[in-house]
Amino acid sequence: MSASAVFILDIKGKPLISRNYKGDVAMSEIDHFMPLLMQREEEGALAPLLSHGRVHFLWIKHSNLYLVATTLKNANASLVYSFLYKTVEVFCEYFKELEEESIRDNFVIVYELLDELMDFGFPQTTDSKILQEYITQQGNKLETGKSRVPPTVTNAVSWRSEGLKYKKNEVFIDVIESVNLLVNANGSVLLSEIVGSIKLKVFLSGMPELRLGLNDRVLFELTGRSKNKSVELEDVKFHQCVRLSRFDNDRTISFIPPDGDFELMSYRLSTQVKPLIWIESIIEKFSHSRVEIMVKAKGQFKKQSVANGVEISVPVPSDADSPRFKTSVGSAKYVPEKNVVIWSIKSFPGGKEYLMRAHFGLPSVEKEEVDGRPPIGVKFEIPYFTVSGIQVRYMKIIEKSGYQALPWVRYITQSGDYQLRTS
Repeated sequence: MSASAVFILDIKGKPLISRNYKGDVAMSEIDHFMPLLMQREEEGALAPLLSHGRVHFLWIKHSNLYLVATTLKNANASLVYSFLYKTVEVFCEYFKELEEESIRDNFVIVYELLDELMDFGFPQTTDSKILQEYITQQGNKLETGKSRVPPTVTNAVSWRSEGLKYKKNEVFIDVIESVNLLVNANGSVLLSEIVGSIKLKVFLSGMPELRLGLNDRVLFELTGRSKNKSVELEDVKFHQCVRLSRFDNDRTISFIPPDGDFELMSYRLSTQVKPLIWIESIIEKFSHSRVEIMVKAKGQFKKQSVANGVEISVPVPSDADSPRFKTSVGSAKYVPEKNVVIWSIKSFPGGKEYLMRAHFGLPSVEKEEVDGRPPIGVKFEIPYFTVSGIQVRYMKIIEKSGYQALPWVRYITQSGDYQLRTS
C-alpha cells in the first residue's frame, strides 16, 4: 500500500499543489503538518515520518519546497520515499530547477504529471523519458492526435520506445567506484567501504536484449571456476529493466535497456581498503605568533595508474592569517571562509610522494580550540582502475535484425567520503 494523497508545500507550509488519490484522508489534514514539524524541530526530535492522530505524514525537503505524502495505513515507507524522490527527479527533468516559482508557473503540467505518476495510491509511470512522449511542456495545449497514450505505457517494456534506429549501434559502459574511508590519527582504518555503480549509455536500434557478464564470485562458484579474481557483491540494486528471476537462478544480468543514459545497477562492498592516497601532517607552533603545517601525500596505488584532480583540504586555525605556501608539486590556496588550505595536484602518479608546507601568522595562539582539529579531506579520480577488481567479462547484444554493435567499457575509481583524522 502506498500514499493516499501527495502535497507540495512552500517553505512556510502553505500548500501549492494537492492531489488526493484515494479520498480517505481529508485534505485539511495537511494543516497539521507544519506546526507538527516545527514542534518536533524545537524538541530536537525531527523525523522523516510524522503522525497526527491516524494520519501519517511522510515528507522530504527539496530546495524551498516540502513534498508530503499522507496515509492512514501501515504503508510501505521505502516505496513512498522512493516515489517522492522519483517525483522530484521527474519535475527536475521538466523544469530544470524545482522550486516554488517553477511549480507556480507550471500548475497544469504538475497536475498532469501527478495523475500519471500515481493511481489510487500506487506508483505507475515514473520514467521521465516515457512521460515526455505524451506530456509536453505545453501540457494543457496538447493536440488531439497526440493525446493518445504511447505504446510504451501499455507495453511489457514500458521503459523503451519501439522503432528506435541508429546509424551506428554502440553501448558505453562506465564502472564507477567511490571509496568511503575514515582513518584515525594513529593510522588505523576505522571505516572503509566501496560503493559502486554500473552506468550505461545506449545507442541501439530496435528492441535488443543485452547480457552482461561480471567476475561475480557467486557465479564463479556456480560454474566451478577459480574464485581468485572474483568479487563478492553486496546490496545489489538493479534498474527495473533487469530480469530478476534470471539473475536469481543463474546470476545472468539480462535486460532490454532504456534508450540513452541510465544506471543499470549499484552495489556495495564492505571490505578493508588500503588508503589510496595516504596523508601525514605535522603542525609546529613558534613563539606564540606563527604556525607551520607540513603535509606529505603518498599515492598507494599501482604505479601505472594516475590520480587526476587531486584536492587535499587541510584544516587550519580559525584566526590564522598571512599565508605562505611551498609545494613540491601543484598549488595551494587558503580558503578563509572554510578555515582550510586546499592543495591541488592535477596529476598524481601511483607510488609518488609529495610535500606541501604552509606558514601562517597566528595572533591568538592561546585561544586554540581544545576539541581537536577537523579531519583532512581528500578528493581524487583514478581512471582505468577499480579498487574492488570488478571486471566486465562480456557484453552480448542480441537483436532480431542481427546487427553488430560495439560495447565500450571504462573504469573509474573516485573519492567518496574520504577523511583522515589528525588528532
